[in-house]
Amino acid sequence: MAKISSPLALLFIMLSSIMINHVASSKTWCIATLIATNAQLQANINFACSQGVDCRPIQPGGSCFIPYNLANHASFVINSYYQTHGRTNQACSFKNTGTFAATNPSFGKCVYAS
Repeated sequence: MAKISSPLALLFIMLSSIMINHVASSKTWCIATLIATNAQLQANINFACSQGVDCRPIQPGGSCFIPYNLANHASFVINSYYQTHGRTNQACSFKNTGTFAATNPSFGKCVYAS
């Protein structure tokens, strides 16, 4: 193991470790991209719901049904899939129609898992 003799090098290593731990523990969400087509959004909903995601919140009467639009419904189920499938880049991909959000997208009674 190499000896660290410089105080700046030690400081750099300590700050790097703190940042790595911060990024690893930060909450992230996965939502639909703004450029996804309605067909892609519907396909994402169909896929996520077929993979065990609880899609009841986007059904009529559900906490995320309103606003009634594909982008909001897809974002909710995309995030649910991402959160329950390892929170990996691949779990947020959805053929490049999913993207990461650092701000909680929850609104009103519609609570996005984190």
